Amino acid sequence: MKNHYPGLLPKAHLWTDVILLNLSFLLAYLLRFEVGSNLLPDNYINLLLVANLVWIFAIHILKTYLFTRLSYHFNTQLGNFLKAVSVHAAAMMAFLYLSKQGEDYSRYQFLLTYGLFVMMSTASRATAVLFLKLYRQAGYNYNRYAIIGKGDLAYLIREFYGERKELGYRYYGMFELDGEQNDIWNLEAHVKKNHLDYLYCCLSEMSDDQVRDVIKLGERLRTQIRLVPDFRGFMTNMATIEYHDMYPIIQVNTKPFSSFNEQTVKRAFDLIFSGIVMVLGAPIFFVVWAAIKITSPGPVFFKQHRSGRWGEMFYIYKFRSMYVDADKMGLQHSQGDNDPRITPIGRFLRKSRLDELPQFINVLKGEMSVVGPRPLFKYDVDMLMEAAPHDFQRLLTVKPGITSIGQINVGYADTVAKNVERLKYDLQYLKSYSVFDDVRLIFRTVQVMVLGRGQ
Repeated sequence: MKNHYPGLLPKAHLWTDVILLNLSFLLAYLLRFEVGSNLLPDNYINLLLVANLVWIFAIHILKTYLFTRLSYHFNTQLGNFLKAVSVHAAAMMAFLYLSKQGEDYSRYQFLLTYGLFVMMSTASRATAVLFLKLYRQAGYNYNRYAIIGKGDLAYLIREFYGERKELGYRYYGMFELDGEQNDIWNLEAHVKKNHLDYLYCCLSEMSDDQVRDVIKLGERLRTQIRLVPDFRGFMTNMATIEYHDMYPIIQVNTKPFSSFNEQTVKRAFDLIFSGIVMVLGAPIFFVVWAAIKITSPGPVFFKQHRSGRWGEMFYIYKFRSMYVDADKMGLQHSQGDNDPRITPIGRFLRKSRLDELPQFINVLKGEMSVVGPRPLFKYDVDMLMEAAPHDFQRLLTVKPGITSIGQINVGYADTVAKNVERLKYDLQYLKSYSVFDDVRLIFRTVQVMVLGRGQ
């Protein structure tokens, strides 16, 4: 059977949420008020109508229910739903604030409605995802597909769906087109016999004429054609597709955070966050300054050459955690808790990461970011250029940061192995940018500071 109820799942989620929104509103009213002769008074009926209209507007703007079989995951669905709920709640609060009758409505009933709505809709999504997974693993609601091509790419496609039974794709063979008309006839007969839903075309093994013939075959038999280019080996970076008239142009992301939006958002976040830290953290700055000044002779601040974006060197600022003549001991990397160069207060500053606070000055100057791979010494740069040149070159395309995922998971790297391990963690950060990812990493850094696990 072709196209197993296309679009049914998004519609089911949409109408389920509409029903649950109204049910949550009614239950919240029943829990808040005693029911009289009418279930709802006129003003609450009007509020419910407004809530429904705002919900329809919110989900339309946010495209909450626009998903495919491959993109249908619980976390994605819940995230999209919570975005819509947030927009809906903000719009309803604005309506109540601006309404002349806003004081007539119960704030408790308002909050209880959203609490019930989120709980019931989350439960409905979890149930739907679990049911669909079990249903497809049992052999129902599956799509049939075949692959044109017999190379490595074809086996990767088959392996992808073979390992993800819950997606509901069933394999029906591979075909190799040798340029003879009989190949297309045999393929067409196979598609008719097995009622295939999809044909995957490995473009690296097909000519332009063969692709056109397969597309015409798909049009005749109502079978979807999926063209699969082979970008393995050099397409490790995130890429976007832009259409220039009728021609698709694939842009490889060789410079992370290179788009105007990403640059603007990241720089704005860096400036705002750094400004807040410098203002609110002024008492902490003063206490640390006084502690260093009292416990050991020498300057409070310490600056050192580090490698920045594109390998350009700059001075990084830190609170001094070592004795003034520490460089005479001939050591370069930290020796841990027993490092003789570190002052008593310096050990605490390093464990709590408070010695890094002056680097917010580097952020305001534009030399660093709040979140990004840690800036390295020149000899660490040379070490990584020899051990992992390609990966490290990619790391140099972004500004270094005060904290990073590699710093959190690995800590101070004093060997080649640890440097490479930290490098692999930091490369994960470059795959995509999100303010939420930065905030999450900052919270993890705060945990390290509070627990004193820094190095």
